[in-house]
Amino acid sequence: MSADIRSMTLEELTEALGEMGEPAFRGRQVFAWLHRGVRSFDEMSDISKSLRERLGERFSLSGPAVARKQVSQADGTVKYLWEFPDGNCIETVLMRYRHGNTVCISSQVGCRMGCAFCASTLGGRVRDLTAGEMAEQVIFTQADSGLEVSNIVLMGIGEPMDNLDNVLRFLELVNHPQGLNIGMRHISLSTCGVIPGIRRLAELGLQLTLSVSLHAPDSETRSRIMPVNRAYDVEALFGACHEYFQRTGRRISFEYAMIDGVNDADWQADLIVRRLRGMPGHVNLIPLNDVSESPFKPSRRTRQFQRRLESQGVTATVRRSLGGDIDASCGQLRRKAMEKEGQ
Repeated sequence: MSADIRSMTLEELTEALGEMGEPAFRGRQVFAWLHRGVRSFDEMSDISKSLRERLGERFSLSGPAVARKQVSQADGTVKYLWEFPDGNCIETVLMRYRHGNTVCISSQVGCRMGCAFCASTLGGRVRDLTAGEMAEQVIFTQADSGLEVSNIVLMGIGEPMDNLDNVLRFLELVNHPQGLNIGMRHISLSTCGVIPGIRRLAELGLQLTLSVSLHAPDSETRSRIMPVNRAYDVEALFGACHEYFQRTGRRISFEYAMIDGVNDADWQADLIVRRLRGMPGHVNLIPLNDVSESPFKPSRRTRQFQRRLESQGVTATVRRSLGGDIDASCGQLRRKAMEKEGQ
């Protein structure tokens, strides 16, 4: 099986080309082409035909196909269903803001975390994405839309901490000045609370934004809607978050999907305040998307919950809803495609 060249770092690529008798600058040339979005070595116009042929013999190079694309008439949000050469599909969302364009990428085909209110986990995890496949979501979204991406969020299908080695390699690729050159402070990584991954990120000291999918501040509620809490309970999770802040100095964002009658009581807002004491934190309240298979419904108390947090000194915002007319929440487009194919 040919090596996946799009997942290779510049150093690895330069070394591999050196073994083929090529000078170091060839590695930089090929690396730059890969991150411009070529789908074949023949597109690398400043490289000799003989080298392109040798690269084709040693490495695999392709790219995902657009299986489906939806554009919101309301706000210009674009949702892609990408199909990889093995037939697996994932989702990527391009969101347009005044401060720049943000792409939300997937890190796995499916997800095994089992959060009760999320469409991404229906059907479980199929496989991890490679670093190159994650980068391709950014590269080919830019190419197809004609819009430059300035921010990346790893909040699509999958749990990034469940595929952390590939995610870290992806971060190195997109951060490289000869690649996409997107700074770490323009990247957010979301986790449902996989504590070993949080600790590993803290040790690395990366200046990205860590986003924790909290969704309930008490273990009884959280275990009911998020199975991960049975392995890493919410008390231990907040302990890891405090450690993360102490080591990195980076404020953590806490994602909180507002579910009617489940996690929207005043006492739960007060518990969030107590758990955050001693570190800065931002609570991002998310109006729940109505997934037909889920018994959970959007809360009617989102603004009251926000005011209760803010009255006690916690920064809380309500996420702007984008792409509501195009199934822009995670997993919905892939789920519909799977249903259509009878999977």
